[in-house]
Amino acid sequence: MSGSALLLGSLVTGLLLSGGGVPFFQGVDDRWAAWVIGSPRGAAATFATLLDRLGGPLGTVLPLALIGCLCVYGRWRSALFVFSAAIGADLLLVLPLKQLVDRPRPPHPWVLVNDGSFPSGQVFSAVTLVIAAAVVLFPPRARRWWWLPGGAYVLAMMWSRTWLHAQWLSDTLAGALAGGGVCLLLWRVFARLLEAEAERAASNSLWL
Repeated sequence: MSGSALLLGSLVTGLLLSGGGVPFFQGVDDRWAAWVIGSPRGAAATFATLLDRLGGPLGTVLPLALIGCLCVYGRWRSALFVFSAAIGADLLLVLPLKQLVDRPRPPHPWVLVNDGSFPSGQVFSAVTLVIAAAVVLFPPRARRWWWLPGGAYVLAMMWSRTWLHAQWLSDTLAGALAGGGVCLLLWRVFARLLEAEAERAASNSLWL
């Protein structure tokens, strides 16, 4: 239920933007953009640019590396879950949404960007990677220690997209909602496969 609600929130925001005219939350976006205005040089800009690089090409490399490691250890069910959440959902959800909504970027972005500001693909990738890694790498009791650094990474990515004038604040929020919703829904879909994999791991029979 929570996954559906998060995903629905992102989709409804996209519908509001695609309907033409100025959305009711544009004023919030404008005020945030004015508040985070700074210099394209300096420590903050360097850190934001690093996150931009991490969320760009490396945003695909990291989940692929995780998938490869899981396959090496015979955890193909977990690998399939990570692929579906971090890569498949990006291709099947984020890219079509960008084309459908076709929201203009903020003026004068400081980094190279493509068309379509909504939703934030980099924030979506950050959220899906954090949640997918929590599911496949940590036992339930240990996940609470992962949420703090994982959440900090997502918030930093959201900040970097707006600091670099690459996306509006609402784009990053929608990317986070979509990423969280997709992961929660897929987690439920893959629950039985992941439980069976955990039982096989406990009996040292992953490859059977």
